[in-house]
Amino acid sequence: MPELPDITVYLDALAPRILGRTLLGVDVLSPFLLRSVKPPLAACAGKRVVALQRIGKRIAVGLEDRLFLVIHLMVAGRLQWRGAAFRPARRRTLAAFRFDAGTLLLTEAGTTRRASLHLVQGEAGLAPFDRGGLEVLEASEAEFAARLRGESHTVKRALADPRLLSGIGNAYSDEILHRARLSPMLLTAWMTDQQMTRLYEATRSTLRDWIERLRRETGDGFPETVTAFRDGMAVHGRFRQPCPDCGEPVQRIRYAENETNYCARCQTGGRLLADRGLSRLLKDDWPRSLDGLEELIEDSRHRGGGDR
Repeated sequence: MPELPDITVYLDALAPRILGRTLLGVDVLSPFLLRSVKPPLAACAGKRVVALQRIGKRIAVGLEDRLFLVIHLMVAGRLQWRGAAFRPARRRTLAAFRFDAGTLLLTEAGTTRRASLHLVQGEAGLAPFDRGGLEVLEASEAEFAARLRGESHTVKRALADPRLLSGIGNAYSDEILHRARLSPMLLTAWMTDQQMTRLYEATRSTLRDWIERLRRETGDGFPETVTAFRDGMAVHGRFRQPCPDCGEPVQRIRYAENETNYCARCQTGGRLLADRGLSRLLKDDWPRSLDGLEELIEDSRHRGGGDR
């Protein structure tokens, strides 16, 4: 799912292309996309774009007459910019926003349609989309600490909770925790002041670094390769690959549709965190440390060689 750095760069690219331009109309090509009925979508035709903003992981396009188009890309939704005469294919395109300067496409990979579009009236219409998360790049350390200590969660869950912090999800929370040298399973209520300071600084520096990196990669173009798995990430999506800092293999915890990636050497003092599936399967044989994991792998190799 595109997170704060990705949405920020989308907004950077949209501003010179659509801000001040007229929206000629919106062609919705998927019946599952539009989630609002009032005002009718036709009401935005002919309106000029007067504002762009991020609301958590959503993009809000402000139009004349206090109308707002709210786009949530979810996991597989992406934006593309094409010429004014472009005619989109229906297979992946959910909507085409036709401007006098070009066409903005909303696409979604796969067959599960999760991306959404709302047209709302006024700031009151926008309010339900704001989950209340703190804008970390604008917050003090005291505000950050108070927000995380207000409830007791694992720090991984707290970072990605939109009620607590705005715009952070599964990918960048992995990167933040690796930079902060903190276990994803550490409870926020038990964090020391020193740990909280490390987390605050790592959160801000990770987000800023990736915003600048993505801006450099995009330049004056439009971001076409928005993904949760990027070259240069330390741990996210790098299961079994070497940690860039210590060289030990990156570990993974799977749950539901998400996963947590971490370096045991850098973040948990060498202790392996139990993966629900594997630890349930291996039971007492589940290794508790990197050394134990290496012994298990080596033993498995020897057994495999003997079978052959």
